[in-house]
Amino acid sequence: MSRRILLIDDDRLQHRLLQAHFQTFKTGLYTLDGAATYEDGLAKLRSGAYAACLLDYQLGERDGLQLIRDAVAAGCRTPIIFLTAETADDIDLAAMNAGALDYLVKGEITPRMVERSLRYALKLADTLEALRRLATHDELTGLLNRRELDRVLAEECERDLRFGHEFALIMLDVDHFKAVNDRHGHPAGDAVLREVARRIGAQVRTVDRVARFGGEEFAIVVTESNAATALEIATRICAMVAREPVVLPSGEKLPVTISAGVAALPRDSRTDGALIAAADKALYAAKQRGRNRAVDFTAL
Repeated sequence: MSRRILLIDDDRLQHRLLQAHFQTFKTGLYTLDGAATYEDGLAKLRSGAYAACLLDYQLGERDGLQLIRDAVAAGCRTPIIFLTAETADDIDLAAMNAGALDYLVKGEITPRMVERSLRYALKLADTLEALRRLATHDELTGLLNRRELDRVLAEECERDLRFGHEFALIMLDVDHFKAVNDRHGHPAGDAVLREVARRIGAQVRTVDRVARFGGEEFAIVVTESNAATALEIATRICAMVAREPVVLPSGEKLPVTISAGVAALPRDSRTDGALIAAADKALYAAKQRGRNRAVDFTAL
């Protein structure tokens, strides 16, 4: 399958030259697309449609270094190779500091150099993405980990303070999980956690964030929604998890239920820590009221 490469450069001759280089590559299939302006280049780069980007230093009155910074600030992770006619040592360092993964001097470019640089940037980008995932995701379930959840909550709280956007937090816990480990062993417990995580993830919107809070406890950040919507989601998840047993590694089918607590910001708290505490109290109430249910903080 051909990989799409974006060239952001206002020089048409440079585009034709690189297109000719691409046709001589010995490994890999690449398709070169172009953008001649800062605005068009940034929009295409932010689209996520490209495997890598070749970016010129000079783009009219603006420069590629600022474009890299804008793209990175927008969450773009497309590997960028910086192109420039400059040979000063500080240009390559500035490009790397801004977020580029490699650097080529236009007057020295050969087909072999471009091909090598693309292979290097793509491989390094894959490695960085794997490391990023290890730092932000729980290894067992694939969900966000507690550290990343804390970051997301802090970010949502900041948005609430600045723009008045309401959001909710759902805390969920597997009922009687200790008994699962005690009776069936830890591999069975791991299987239950993975399956519960999968079922939770299948019931939330793509904009919501699901995390493993710790142990058998999970959390969902329900963005741009109030507590009533979050309670509906939590109730639906509880019912869905209870609907079918979890198949253990031994082949045994084990009935599993979960309990959930819901709290919202700013209705129930003004900080991320207080929001977690409120949702946790609601979760405890769900346990006390018989488990396999969701409880809103205002119902305590």
